[in-house]
Amino acid sequence: MPYAAKGLAVGLFGGSFNPPHAGHALVAEIALRRLALDQLWWIVTPGNPLKSTRELAPLAERIELSEKIARNPKIKVTAFEAAHHVRYTADTLALVKARNPGVDFVWIMGADSLRDFHRWQRWREIVMTFPIAVIDRPGATLSFLSSVVAKTFDYARVDEGDAPLLARMKAPAWTFIHGPRSSLSSSAIRRMAKP
Repeated sequence: MPYAAKGLAVGLFGGSFNPPHAGHALVAEIALRRLALDQLWWIVTPGNPLKSTRELAPLAERIELSEKIARNPKIKVTAFEAAHHVRYTADTLALVKARNPGVDFVWIMGADSLRDFHRWQRWREIVMTFPIAVIDRPGATLSFLSSVVAKTFDYARVDEGDAPLLARMKAPAWTFIHGPRSSLSSSAIRRMAKP
């Protein structure tokens, strides 16, 4: 797990990154800038419990590729979930919170993930652990309005203009951040790579 001093604002950006691509780097850069973060932890997961692992590249390969794409020195590529045998986001966030008292965290996710977020194990617990920044993705701009999470936690939505304050807020708090979008997707890249 990367080191973060007390008082820092740190973004948590998790995913399979199978493979990582410029769209992931764009989300990370938007999050760093718009949320006024001191660091962003790019968390390469051992595997998404909701996705098949049949096409999952080895963890070491995904870490190496992520490090090549994440060039900003504020981005720390990590795979600490594997070392701690953590599979679910709720457990990851509980671990991060327990080990980093005094650090202000915000969970970062693409808008495409928001559509199915209510299928994640203990999703309400995730929302109640850290503030969440949902970054716009192509074809997902309107999904945040109709998602179960957005409807359930409508009262906790923060104006996008207050995004720089999000990491310092008490959960539940979430915002939707518009901005440049990349049409790249890991699944499309994998499909194109097949013979």
